[in-house]
Amino acid sequence: MHLTTTVLSGLGLFAHLGAAGYTLQADYGNDDSFFNGFDFYTDKDPTDGYVSYVDQSTASSNGLIGTDGGSVYIGVDHSNTASSGRQSVRLQSTQTYTHGLVILDLEHMPGSVCGTWPAFWMLGNNWPNNGEIDIIEGVNTQSTNQMTLHTSDGCSINDSGFSGSLTTSNCYVEASDQSPNAGCAIQGSSTQSFGDGFNQAGGGVYATEWTSDAINIYFFPNSSVPSDITSGNPDPSGWGTPSASFSGGCDIDSHFSELQIVFDITFCGDWAGDMWSSSTCSSYASTCNDYVADNPSAFEQTYWEINSLKVYQDSSSTKRDNIPEPHAKAAIRIDANEPVEEPKSKRSAPYVRPAPRPAWKHRRDAFKHGHGHGHSH
Repeated sequence: MHLTTTVLSGLGLFAHLGAAGYTLQADYGNDDSFFNGFDFYTDKDPTDGYVSYVDQSTASSNGLIGTDGGSVYIGVDHSNTASSGRQSVRLQSTQTYTHGLVILDLEHMPGSVCGTWPAFWMLGNNWPNNGEIDIIEGVNTQSTNQMTLHTSDGCSINDSGFSGSLTTSNCYVEASDQSPNAGCAIQGSSTQSFGDGFNQAGGGVYATEWTSDAINIYFFPNSSVPSDITSGNPDPSGWGTPSASFSGGCDIDSHFSELQIVFDITFCGDWAGDMWSSSTCSSYASTCNDYVADNPSAFEQTYWEINSLKVYQDSSSTKRDNIPEPHAKAAIRIDANEPVEEPKSKRSAPYVRPAPRPAWKHRRDAFKHGHGHGHSH
């Protein structure tokens, strides 16, 4: 049965059981209801980015979010100069998770563009004590994905069991022998895993399995997504070697709990900005902020296009606190025959679909056929 109905306050949680014992806990959907499961972060960027995070109403009015044809769009302002930070969106899930299998099917991610710093990640309220899992992250013209954990003291990982390359092994954000907040990082091996290469390959799937033993991140290009994922019965035991595997010298359960899912696109700041002068991007402007402010058209490919986001739990070991209580705010989608009315205050603003199809899809298709502009610098 297609998962279509949103569970809200006071309603029960029903589940779909996968072949490997994974139970579908949350399906965020691919229509306007997607945004019901997230809060729009509008405070100052914690990473000091040249960005202005806007609320849902502003994002909708300015074309930074939208849905059409079975996908969700989350982008940035690519039309106006930005004197005080480029408008963007940062979404944080209303539901938190401890353990689970998070599967993100992406049609498009932000391209390899100077000044950009996109991320899909998980974050706890008490950082770094609750931990941080960076699933997709990179800056500027980076061509492969970087996957990283950030923790309190006492967590490190082994250099084995994954296809990527270990960059740093100590997950502690204040490790004395690493750069501040480096965490334990693994660089993906495939140029199809990030940015332009990912988009040229037609997208793909990221699956993150978080258990007491390890946090494993798998990447599958669009052409090789396992059938058990597409059928809704994910079984990681048959997926082979993950792109990243974080295990070894870390008690996962004492360093990771109650994490939100986050999508964001920031600019410059503590990573993309700090690297500017030593990167090829510096030939375009003296500072990262200047480039981002003055070149809006460079960011036409700077957007997420999401086909689906689903969270599964292992039914054999799921703890009670992993299941939302009746008062939970999360937009959880379940098998149901009857529609459930959503509180009007949580509905996303109506999205007026452009005819005949959204501009982002024209930009995406032009890029795939080699006619994109401004995306590589």
